[in-house]
Amino acid sequence: MSLYVHEAAGVDDVSASGNEQRPFKTPSYALFSSRGSDEPKLLVFKNDAEKGDGYVEISASALKKARKGCEGLVKKLAKQAELDKKKQEQEEKEAAKKLEALNITILQDTSLPDAQKCKILKSYDAVDQRVKVSGWIHRLRSSKNHVFIVLRDGTGFLQAVLTGDLALAHQTSTLTLESTVALYGKVCKLPDGKTAPGGVELLVDYYEIVSLAPSGEEAFTNKIAEGADPSLLLDQRHLALRGETLSAVMKVRATLLRYIRRFYDEEGITEVTPPCMVQTQVEGGSTLFKLGYYGEEAYLTQSSQLYLETCLASLGDVYSIQESFRAEKSHTRRHLSEYTHIEAELCFLDFEEMLDHIEKLITKTVKRVLEDPVSGPLIKQLNPGFTAPEMPFMRLDYKDAITWLVEHDIKNEEGEDFKFGDDIAEAAERKMTDTIGVPIFLTRFPAEIKSFYMKRCPEAPNVTESVDVLMPNVGEITGGSMRIETTEELMAGFAREGIDPEPYYWFIDQRKYGSCPHGGYGIGTERILAWLCDRFTVRDCSLYPRFTGRCKP
Repeated sequence: MSLYVHEAAGVDDVSASGNEQRPFKTPSYALFSSRGSDEPKLLVFKNDAEKGDGYVEISASALKKARKGCEGLVKKLAKQAELDKKKQEQEEKEAAKKLEALNITILQDTSLPDAQKCKILKSYDAVDQRVKVSGWIHRLRSSKNHVFIVLRDGTGFLQAVLTGDLALAHQTSTLTLESTVALYGKVCKLPDGKTAPGGVELLVDYYEIVSLAPSGEEAFTNKIAEGADPSLLLDQRHLALRGETLSAVMKVRATLLRYIRRFYDEEGITEVTPPCMVQTQVEGGSTLFKLGYYGEEAYLTQSSQLYLETCLASLGDVYSIQESFRAEKSHTRRHLSEYTHIEAELCFLDFEEMLDHIEKLITKTVKRVLEDPVSGPLIKQLNPGFTAPEMPFMRLDYKDAITWLVEHDIKNEEGEDFKFGDDIAEAAERKMTDTIGVPIFLTRFPAEIKSFYMKRCPEAPNVTESVDVLMPNVGEITGGSMRIETTEELMAGFAREGIDPEPYYWFIDQRKYGSCPHGGYGIGTERILAWLCDRFTVRDCSLYPRFTGRCKP
C-alpha cells in the first residue's frame, strides 16, 4: 500500500485520506494512520527543476525520522488514553460521591440538649454548652472529611468545625463566603498551642442555611478584591465594611463616642441637638453648602457652635455630637465634606481652664477606650505602637511655632520663611508635630487668620485666646477658643469679616441679655479615630465618606 505525503499542500493529517487528492501533511502521521498493519510505502512530493515536480519514494533518512515521529504519536495516544481513563474514573467517583452526598439528609439530633441562642461574643463564655449562633461565613475551608468555618455576626468571630455527614452532605458543598447560616453545636475550649477568636471553637452537630451568597462571577471575592483601586472599594463600601479592618474602626468609633458622652455626663454637661439647616455661617462663606429652603436660601451647618452658645443661659455647659458640612474642594487625607463633629460650649471659665478641660477630655476618654474589652484589643491590632497621651500637653504659642519653623528651615506655601500672620498649612504643621512627637496645644493665633467670634488676649490684642490640638501622625484634631463677650466686640468682628449682622440677631442677643465669659471647641471624630487606629486617611474612619466627587453609595 502506498500513501501520499505533501507537506505544502497536504490537508490536515487527521482528515487526510493518503491518496493524491487528499495527501497527508507529514510522513509521521501517514505511518501512524496505518499502525497495526504492514508498513506502507510513502511517496512524498518533491519540487525538481530538472525532472519536474512529482511524488517520489521517501528517502531512508526521512523514513527513519518518520518512524521516530510515529513512535512519539503512539506514546502520546497511549498517554492521552490513560488520562481519559483517569478522568472518567474521577468523574465517576465524583458522581458517586455527589450521589452519596445528595442522599445525606441533615437532621437535628433531638436527643441533644436544647441549643441556647446567643451572640458570638457571649459564646466565648459558654464552654461545654450547646448553643445556636447565627451569622455570615467570613472564611471557609475544606480538608478531607472536615469543613472549617469562621463565622461573623458583628460581635465577634467564631471558629466552627463540621465533620462526618455534615461535612460530606451536598448542601455543605454549596456554602459560599458571606452566606448566612445558623450553627448549632458544643462550644469547646481550644487545646494548648492552638489559637482562635475567644480561645474556643464550635463543634457543629447541625446547621441551617438562612441565605446563600452567589459563587462564580458574582462571588464576594470578585466584588471586593484585595489590592483593588480605592475608588472601586468606595463604590462597594457596603461590602467593604464587612472586612476586619473597617469593621474594627467602626467598633472603635462607637466606643469612642460612648466614652465621650460618659465624660460629659460625669462633668454635668448637657447634650443638645442643634439644627443642621441654617441661614448663618461660622467658618466662612466659601465652604458653605447652599440649598433651597421653601423659597429661601439656607445652608448645611459648618458647626453647631453658635446654637450651643444660645443654650448656656438656660442649660449651662452643653455639647452636641452631630454632622457638620464643609464645601472645601480638598483632596487631603484629613478632609471630609461631611463629618461627625463633637462640640462643646462652656460658661464661666477662662482660657487656661478650657485648655485643662480639653486635656482632661482627651486623656480620660482615650484611656477608657484603650481599657475597653472590645475596642482596646482592636486598637492594639490596628495600631500596635499606640500609647495614650499623658497630661500635661505641651503648650506652644503661635509666635513660638513660627520661630521653630524658621529655625528648622520649614517653608510656608509660597516657599518662603514663615512670618507672623501666616496661616500654618497642614504640611508644615504635620512636620512640626511629628518632629516634636508629643501632643501640642498650639495657642494664641493672630486675630486676622481666625474667626470673627474669637476673643482677643487682654495682654496682647493682636492675638486670640484660641487653640488647635495637634497630635503626632495626624495633625489637628481639635480647635477651640474663648468667645467674644461684648456686643461691641462682636459687631466689630462682623464688620472686619464683611458679615451682615442682621441674620445673627439671635446670636447678638446672647451678649445683650446677660453675657458671661465662655469658650468652646470642636473635635473631628474621624480625625481622632485616624490617630487612634493609625489610618492613613480619615475616609477610613467614616461609615460612608463624603468628599469632593464622592456621594455614593
